[in-house]
Amino acid sequence: VQLQASGGGLVQAGDSLRLSCAASGRTFSSYDMGWFRQAPGKEREFVGGINWNGDNTYYTNSVKGRFTISRDNAKNTVYLEMNSLKPEDTAVYYCAASPNAPSSYGYADRRRFNYWGQGTLVTVSS
Repeated sequence: VQLQASGGGLVQAGDSLRLSCAASGRTFSSYDMGWFRQAPGKEREFVGGINWNGDNTYYTNSVKGRFTISRDNAKNTVYLEMNSLKPEDTAVYYCAASPNAPSSYGYADRRRFNYWGQGTLVTVSS
């Protein structure tokens, strides 16, 4: 599966932004999806995840209540709605996909995900 993330940009603190990740190549609905981010000089970290049919979502503590993950399997797209953005949310955001199958790794572990998009930059100014 190929992933294309988009929607990043420069916003001010408190603003909202919606990222999209379009998938192509195979049956999108058979994949669990994740969003990760990497700030300059830092390791890539988990932001959130959603299972194959959207019934279950997972978030890192720092974005709970501000970010929402959703997916539209008919459009082969997963979204990350980001509200109340903070300067510390500045990072390159990556979407990732893993086949819907038993895994030794949880959503927060990068090793769960086999496919990665190219990333989209989100910059939040104070």
